[in-house]
Amino acid sequence: MKNDKTSYIGLFIIGLLLFGWMYYQAPSEKDIARAKAKNDSIANVNRQRDEQAKTAAAAQAANTKPITDSARVADSTNNLSKVRNESGIFYTALKGTDKDIILENDLLKATVSAKGGKISSVELKNFKTSAGGPLVLFFAKDNHFSLVLNAYSKFFSTDSLYFSQVGEPVTKGDSTTLAMQLNTSDKDKYLQFIYTVKKGSYMVGFRVKSVGMQNIIPANMSEINLEWAMSTPSQEAVKDSGNQRRASTVYYKYHGSDVDNLSTMKDEKKELSTDLSWVAFKQDFFSSILITNSKFGSPSVSTTDGKDANHMKNYTASVTIPYGHMASESFDMSFYFGPNNFKLLKSYSDDNDMQYEKLINLGYGVFGWFGKPINRWIIIPLFNFLNQFDMNYGLVILILTLVIKAILFPIAFRTYVSSAKMRILKPEIDEINKKYPKTEDAMKKQQGTMALYKKAGINPMAGCLPVLLQIPVLSALFSFFPSSIELRQQHFLWATDMSTYDSVYNFPNHFSIPLYGDHISVFALLMTLSQYLYLTANQQLMGSPAGGTDQMAKMMKWMMYLMPIMFLSVLNKYSAGLSYYYFLANLITFAQTFIARKFIDEDALHRKMQENKAKPIKQSKFQARLEQMVKEQQAGKRKK
Repeated sequence: MKNDKTSYIGLFIIGLLLFGWMYYQAPSEKDIARAKAKNDSIANVNRQRDEQAKTAAAAQAANTKPITDSARVADSTNNLSKVRNESGIFYTALKGTDKDIILENDLLKATVSAKGGKISSVELKNFKTSAGGPLVLFFAKDNHFSLVLNAYSKFFSTDSLYFSQVGEPVTKGDSTTLAMQLNTSDKDKYLQFIYTVKKGSYMVGFRVKSVGMQNIIPANMSEINLEWAMSTPSQEAVKDSGNQRRASTVYYKYHGSDVDNLSTMKDEKKELSTDLSWVAFKQDFFSSILITNSKFGSPSVSTTDGKDANHMKNYTASVTIPYGHMASESFDMSFYFGPNNFKLLKSYSDDNDMQYEKLINLGYGVFGWFGKPINRWIIIPLFNFLNQFDMNYGLVILILTLVIKAILFPIAFRTYVSSAKMRILKPEIDEINKKYPKTEDAMKKQQGTMALYKKAGINPMAGCLPVLLQIPVLSALFSFFPSSIELRQQHFLWATDMSTYDSVYNFPNHFSIPLYGDHISVFALLMTLSQYLYLTANQQLMGSPAGGTDQMAKMMKWMMYLMPIMFLSVLNKYSAGLSYYYFLANLITFAQTFIARKFIDEDALHRKMQENKAKPIKQSKFQARLEQMVKEQQAGKRKK
């Protein structure tokens, strides 16, 4: 009964905690109202676009129909009057002539459309597609950007309304400004989109200015919805579409907090509960970012796969910007249209801690915890330093590999010394294995082996630790090379682009080998062959490791020879720069093993171990208690 009573009390407490958590997490009335307003506007915006198009057509028809009889004149007049009443000051913006205005600097050319007053496409001048054509981040037909205005009990999407250019672009110093104004019927009530480009910058200033709109937008609306959608085109070779998709997704920075992103591997949509500082539509090597120094409210983002090989991903972002119902007010934003270059993005982040550089993936999963700082503080600075000397990137990677292997050599040398010690003890280990051949004596065999290690002064983990310490470096480089825009379209030997795989032969008729692919990458093959060369040479130079059973040794050998094949299946579709690095690293490791074998004095090591055996073994208190526990357990078993 006591236990039942305790259980009931426990369940009651859990219920209270759950109720409290649900109450705490429940949205406030303000949140519910804001979410409802946002959902209503999103649900109506597409319908409203259609209505605006029909209304514009009706207005155009009313103005252009020939007057043939009084009935038709009356009908046209009634339709026109209805359109004007429903659209208010936005009536004049329903029709117009769509034309493009070019706003550019030395790095980019932005096309601003009269319809919507938006940046409809952006070309990066210093980059080309894999086919050698102009690199356009997005095209007008695939980019939708608008404010959703709630007025006259309707929703007006600015990308369906016409804007007019306010004078000519104004240039002051190294900056050029273009103003686009929504065509309204009241010159004292208007909305402007103001864009500014500056020489030598991938940033485009963007200001939304409203004048006299306080009586047009309902008093209970304290926010305006901003909708952005884009279908990103392929910038790289069609063969690399898989890698492009795996590197592309929506990134966003929580206001006052960290950067996060949607999945790169699957379609995903998220309603975010925290305001944002920026949202980015990231492609493989380029990004479009919408930024504010204030914050975007009520954000939701989504990503889906593109419809074909020419469209990588479809992105959407929905946020709100504040509106204070003042006679004149502005909301400042900016765009970044440019390359995913770590150094460049970091330079833009330094002034306001926006962390744009986190768009670049510097590490995956658990190993990313170690790989990211290694990339950020060691690999990237070293790579950028070598990049200053205007060398071919094949040579840059060679020097980078030599430096990294030189830094890791003291750690690797400990592995070689440990292997030599284990090899010297192998005859004695074999004797212990012969002494305890039965399976039931496995514990005694292990105890005898550990006792021998202890007497000889060998830590059996000493050989494993250096290898484990090198794994974060390998993981860092596995992320670094495919993410490096510096390698994009860089030639080396037979590779035409070091950022993707080299393909010297494509299998005919769309034939593909499972797990391997439909082509042959020479750098991946060289990496695999060099790995086998290293494994074979390492066994001859350093010998087989001591310890364990013959069955275990066979299993370990099979594992070692299977790993290169597994790597081949991955690297065959990965960056040629990465495969080239691993190939060089294997050759250098082979050379280091040969040098270590020459410099390690095994006779001296053997004498040292014999001296250690002659010394009394210092036992820690923990070891003494552990041995005492084992003895007591064995004594208890004998009594039974």
